[in-house]
Amino acid sequence: MATADRLREVLLTPEAAAELDAPGSTDAAVLIPLFARGAELHAVLTERRADMRRHAGEISFPGGRQDRPDEDLRVTALREAEEEIGLPRGAVELVGALPPTGTFVTSYRIHPFVGSIAPGHRWSPQPTEVEAVLELSLPALLRGHESKRLLSRGVPFKTPTYTVDGHFVWGATARILEELLDRLEPLL
Repeated sequence: MATADRLREVLLTPEAAAELDAPGSTDAAVLIPLFARGAELHAVLTERRADMRRHAGEISFPGGRQDRPDEDLRVTALREAEEEIGLPRGAVELVGALPPTGTFVTSYRIHPFVGSIAPGHRWSPQPTEVEAVLELSLPALLRGHESKRLLSRGVPFKTPTYTVDGHFVWGATARILEELLDRLEPLL
């Protein structure tokens, strides 16, 4: 089983990740909450409401833009997870980070942070933004991986995708997941 120390061994430090660049003009941060259920690691993601103006119905990690330009992106990720799914900041042990990932349509530079949490949280989805909170097994995500050609605004592009129990993950979230799963695969 992947302990917090084992996770730290395969992830970047937040400082090392901050030195890496990605396309995008607006910094944002996401939290990848991980917990063990039985012998499997699970990640917590959100399904956005279908009536959202941007990224409607998509699956993503809890996160968002900085409140202030000088806000530490770790604080951004923790604050957004608390606001979006009711995960208290104090219940998260930050164990590392991943390289930033750019978005093509919205021009965000997303900084992913990985946190270890205890299992069994009672989620409180933010009702105007989050339709559902998903707890997806990392081994199931690995099994559900495919590289697909999709269309966005009439433009074809190839992207990693993950399908688990009818939940379809693509785009920046899938690229972040691909990096996470590549790093964690020896521990799964």
